[in-house]
Amino acid sequence: MTLTRYAFIKANWHADIVDRALDGFCEVIPKNQVDIFDVPGAFEMPLLARDLAQTGRYAAVACAAFVVDGGIYRHDFVAQSVVDGLMRAGMDTGVPVLSVSLTPHQYQETDHHNAIYRAHFVEKGREAAQAALMIGKTRASLAA
Repeated sequence: MTLTRYAFIKANWHADIVDRALDGFCEVIPKNQVDIFDVPGAFEMPLLARDLAQTGRYAAVACAAFVVDGGIYRHDFVAQSVVDGLMRAGMDTGVPVLSVSLTPHQYQETDHHNAIYRAHFVEKGREAAQAALMIGKTRASLAA
């Protein structure tokens, strides 16, 4: 049986930018096949990704977050921890867990930067959906 449902987790920090990844994802995979889950921030994504993957309902789980240097914590540490956690969730469950978690070197809350990253997240959302479909097709061919 081929699963046709996908989970999409998105962090609420910088939602005006992060939500664009869902827009791009749904340009490739119809929105009626996508269950959407919100979490407070990037750090909360791996646990929910693992839990959703373990249900057996989803062909893949995509996760989107925008981790920027807030001047209080090391954003690169957060980003690395999140990506490591997402990879572990996929490996532990056997369900593809895809990351649209970006950590820019240079980000300022200006109209210019926000426009650039909104557009970039749309593209990254499309790429995650294409990856989900490609992985599913490849895995199905291995099972045949």
